[in-house]
Amino acid sequence: MNIMSTLPTDHAVIRLHPNDDVVIATRQLMSGARIASEDLVVTGLIPPGHKIATRDIAKGEPVKRYNQIIGVAREAIARGQHVHTQNLGMAEFAREHEFGVDRHPTDFVETPATFMGIRRDDGRVATRNFIGVLTSVNCSATVARAIADYFRRDVHPEVLADYPNVDGVIALTHGLGCGIDMQGEGLAILRRTLAGYAVHPNFHSVLFVGLGCETNQIAGVLESSGLKEGERLKSFTIQDSGGSRKTVEHGIALVKEMLADANRVKREPVPASHIVVGLQCGGSDGYSGISANPALGAAVDRLVRHGGTAILSETPEVYGAEHLLTRRAVSREVGEKLLARIAWWEGYCARNGAAMDNNPSAGNKVGGLTTILEKSLGAVAKGGTTNLVEVYEYAQRIDAKGFVFMDSPGYDPMSATGQVASGANLICFTTGRGSAYGCAPSPSLKLATNTALWDRQEDDIDINCGGVIDGTASIDQLGEAIFQIMLDCASGVASKSELHGYGQNEFVPWQVGVVT
Repeated sequence: MNIMSTLPTDHAVIRLHPNDDVVIATRQLMSGARIASEDLVVTGLIPPGHKIATRDIAKGEPVKRYNQIIGVAREAIARGQHVHTQNLGMAEFAREHEFGVDRHPTDFVETPATFMGIRRDDGRVATRNFIGVLTSVNCSATVARAIADYFRRDVHPEVLADYPNVDGVIALTHGLGCGIDMQGEGLAILRRTLAGYAVHPNFHSVLFVGLGCETNQIAGVLESSGLKEGERLKSFTIQDSGGSRKTVEHGIALVKEMLADANRVKREPVPASHIVVGLQCGGSDGYSGISANPALGAAVDRLVRHGGTAILSETPEVYGAEHLLTRRAVSREVGEKLLARIAWWEGYCARNGAAMDNNPSAGNKVGGLTTILEKSLGAVAKGGTTNLVEVYEYAQRIDAKGFVFMDSPGYDPMSATGQVASGANLICFTTGRGSAYGCAPSPSLKLATNTALWDRQEDDIDINCGGVIDGTASIDQLGEAIFQIMLDCASGVASKSELHGYGQNEFVPWQVGVVT
């Protein structure tokens, strides 16, 4: 998929490929507007980011964007008409899955870029330095939050005044942990997620708090991942501690014991190869696959060439574009792993009476996206152009370098939670409709697809990629800028979501299976 690098001279529309059947409006177009670059007259109102037919399309004919099929015409569409949900529908068509045909050697840089990171004892590098309070079950959420709240700088600034190198004490709670099959996939995923956070490099140390009688016993979490308690990993329960008040007091005392050691960390120059970035998109629009996603992809290509790792996820939102990823797989085995996850999702949806094409969301459609095929084709652009080196299950620890895929739902908080559990120490999140997402303990950078969003919601957005639409910036220029901002954020520069205190409420492990 190749996005053309130049805009038409009138800037009214963007054509992404010579073979496309549609162009994308860069601003609202009124009926009768003439598009000189396409020798086209618009019929009807076209909102910004939406599609315009550039030829007459018969009912049942496939429609292309990115030189890929995004759906079939529900009815005859005339040249110049608005192409959207009223006349474009989901297409069922065979996709040829070739393996590794676009694989190519990675052009690694001789002298990798550096950032100011925090080296941990196990060799991994942190971008933040938190103390975490995790819970085994929803029943211990309130006491976990009470422990963390004692150390809030905005409420009790004096408590951490002597510990400037500690970014904070945060509680990550959830609504799971009981009424779940002890041998089932759901409990295994929850335990894998919690264990991933328990050893995340952005946590100097962790308290694990339970109720005591839950299905998801803390001992089971630790045993399932080969973890043991120590100076930096402590656990206790409300029942054994003698109730809520004593549990909170005990937790506060343990954190106080950890603070001095946590404060001893120092940032030092480390190679960019230690950055593991999770790639997310939420509130996508018709510009996502044109500006922010490919610009992030250009930054990912740079990161990979510097030895780093980028994680693409949201499996239902690569559905229909997976054939582009298998072509980049380093081996048939890796490509088949991706197809196996797609097949799992097809079966999962079928078992639950759902469909893989129940996307885009209402907001996505208002922004110009019509089918999941169109959304997916734009979403995969976040992954750049380098080889797909491995495929992982949700929250599985990522040990490969380069561009990888981790299976997850398309729901952003669940997906990013899995990426952080897998080891992501940074999140990059593109949005066209607007987002205010955070993902503690890893910082989250927000990328706007259009300048109107940037102007409206600059408080929450870190990078404006709207210059691609406006004709004032190229994908490559933005890719370089994003890469530099990634290095800065990994070095400790706060993202917008961190400044607003986002991150603790967005911890959402994937719930799979029956809850009884």
